[in-house]
Amino acid sequence: MWKEVEELEGFFRRFLSLYRPLVTNLNDLLAPYQLSYSLWQVLFYLKNEGPSTLVDISNYYNVEKPTITRRVHRLEELQLVRQIPSKDRREKITQLTALGEEIYQTCRKKITDLENSVMEGIAKEEQEVAFHILPKIQHNIRNGEGNKSE
Repeated sequence: MWKEVEELEGFFRRFLSLYRPLVTNLNDLLAPYQLSYSLWQVLFYLKNEGPSTLVDISNYYNVEKPTITRRVHRLEELQLVRQIPSKDRREKITQLTALGEEIYQTCRKKITDLENSVMEGIAKEEQEVAFHILPKIQHNIRNGEGNKSE
């Protein structure tokens, strides 16, 4: 049992050593489209969730609203999103433009190719385990369950 606990102590170190190079690769892949991973997150959200408010996006990513506002303004400059009025005059709805849809599809294919290449040599069963475990870890972190000690 002690050996199992000892082996997991480096989990966060291992995760972070994976995360940073992955984001770097994504930024390199997205750079020709004047995008970064943080801008991609907004496009991804809008594509999958549909037209949304800035609050919706900021809540989903657990990021401050001014951060999302800056990202959306940059995406507007690139003509990838537009803001439209909502029923509540105090807020606007952000949606993808036709160009945004096109760029999303192009980048999505490149990201899928990257995902496939980094998973090369890893058994499908292992990929599925990771795919299901990571959201559970995210849930525990968001709900503060990762701070509990026994």
